Parts: sequence; C-alpha cells; structure tokens
Amino acid sequence: MNTSARVTATRQPVQPEMNPGDEAVEGTPGTGEDVCPICRGTGRLGTRPCDNCGGTGKIVEGIGGA
Repeated sequence: MNTSARVTATRQPVQPEMNPGDEAVEGTPGTGEDVCPICRGTGRLGTRPCDNCGGTGKIVEGIGGA
C-alpha cells in the first residue's frame, strides 16, 4: 500500500523585535524613542546588558496622551 502525506508549511508572520521596555514597535505612529529609565541610556546594569532595553539604552514609548 502506497500512502503519501502532503506536508504544507505555513509561514508565520515575522514579529518585529521589541524589548520589555518598549510600548510599541519602532516606527509606530504616535510613538517615539526615549532613554531607558532603568539604565539611564547606558544599556548596561553593572556588567550585564539592561533587560529593559535589551542593551540599547533606548526604548520606544507612546507620545502625547488621550
């Protein structure tokens, strides 16, 4: 008996890279880049990269208010 199975790969959408301190994806309307409040823009906490900004020293946050 010859049985063949067709395997169909589904593409998952590529998720933009975000750090825990980011409120939105970079470039999202109504957002802007700011200094990370945890590491104060250094990107480091002691000898380790800052977990909040991923070591960049920057976060993306909403601007304005509604």
